[in-house]
Amino acid sequence: MEYKTTIGLEIHAELATKTKMFCPSLNYPDEKRPNVNVCPICMAHPGTLPTINKEAVKHVLRVGLALGGDLAMGFSEFDRKNYFYPDIPKGFQISQFKYPLVSGGKLNGIDVTRVHLEEDTAKSYHFDGKKDTYLDYNRAGLPLMELVTEPVIHNARQAGDFARELQLLLRYLGVSGANMERGQMRVEANISVSKTEQFGTKVEVKNLNSFKAVEHAIDYEVKRHIEVLEGGGEIIQETRGWDENSQKTFSQRAKENSHDYRYFPEPDLPKLKLNLVPEFQNLKATLPELPWERRERLLRFGITSEAAEIFVESVTIGNFFEKVTEKLSGKIELVKLASNYITSDLMSLMKDDQEKSLNVEDFVALLRMTDSGEVSSRGAKDILAVIVNDGGSPKKIAEDRGLFQKSDVTELKTICQEIVSENPTVAADYRGGKKASLQFLIGQGMKKSGGSANPKVLRDIFMELLQ
Repeated sequence: MEYKTTIGLEIHAELATKTKMFCPSLNYPDEKRPNVNVCPICMAHPGTLPTINKEAVKHVLRVGLALGGDLAMGFSEFDRKNYFYPDIPKGFQISQFKYPLVSGGKLNGIDVTRVHLEEDTAKSYHFDGKKDTYLDYNRAGLPLMELVTEPVIHNARQAGDFARELQLLLRYLGVSGANMERGQMRVEANISVSKTEQFGTKVEVKNLNSFKAVEHAIDYEVKRHIEVLEGGGEIIQETRGWDENSQKTFSQRAKENSHDYRYFPEPDLPKLKLNLVPEFQNLKATLPELPWERRERLLRFGITSEAAEIFVESVTIGNFFEKVTEKLSGKIELVKLASNYITSDLMSLMKDDQEKSLNVEDFVALLRMTDSGEVSSRGAKDILAVIVNDGGSPKKIAEDRGLFQKSDVTELKTICQEIVSENPTVAADYRGGKKASLQFLIGQGMKKSGGSANPKVLRDIFMELLQ
């Protein structure tokens, strides 16, 4: 019997609010100076009291609505999660345990257990050659959303795809930048393997900061579990880290259970009855088109699933494509042509500068010129490069650079005759039945004409000459 892999994810995302979760200190993750966005409350000075950030609560409720979860509008509360570590100034973390803001829901076909709010920890630094740990408390107290899935994921790719879709959702809702490289979104994977219907011993891999790291760490850990079990050993329930350089996990500490944290209701914060808060009553109306809704709608344009995914992932590029299609009056072939040029040539030209200003009218004009045969595909690519880098009208660019496609039969026939004379072996091969030779001759015609010849006209002339 083969081993069955079971995976559950815990994903943390820093929320985009002006201030921290329980105090007025600035929520500014890009601050370079250490320990400046702090105050007596987030530093846990005696006698200070927390207050709840209403915007952070609103963000989590909107996420819950998008997931189709049950919102705790009638009652919710915050709890103390007790543990001691230098990155927690209070000696405990304010989190949620029994009554989360959101229960249930589904994303990418995966069941969600809960979504709740808590405060983030400080950031630890270790400098080369020094054993000491340095702490920056700018991050301590930032509003942190935690989403927990059911243990219903069975492979690394499925886990990675869930995390990707969640990142898109958070960005579409505007609740988090969810940039994994900057620590705005962090994934923890709980992994076990078993040959029976019972779950195996669970191991948690923490702080995975890229989708590749999520997938590689899971694959490594599954393989490690199986090797240990096949060798007669036992899996230890523990927390492990991921070493990107060695592509291996490593042991960090024994894995805690919920009772180890001695959760109890936070006495310094009021119970939440969200149905009494006016601005929380019509949150569904604030939801934008969600990533999976846009994906489904874009596919109805007849474009490829790969192109649709690009337009969903990049809102800027996707919006540009939709503005272009509005000008094309539903002409399917032109829409597909627009999709091809945008996802290949245009994105390559823009590279990392996707905010670069693009003129929809100029792009549509170029598409129409290509469709009508005024310019070749090669010429269109050259014109597009000029539009992106320097701007300008596609017709004027084509005129100035001699990129209008030549379809004059008399002029092109002279070129074709020269090519046939220069390539007698290829001409003979075509007459002998080697049809691929024709494409070579057309290529030579395009080269000799400087890319300005109409390839359809060249094809007709060569076939006539070689009969």
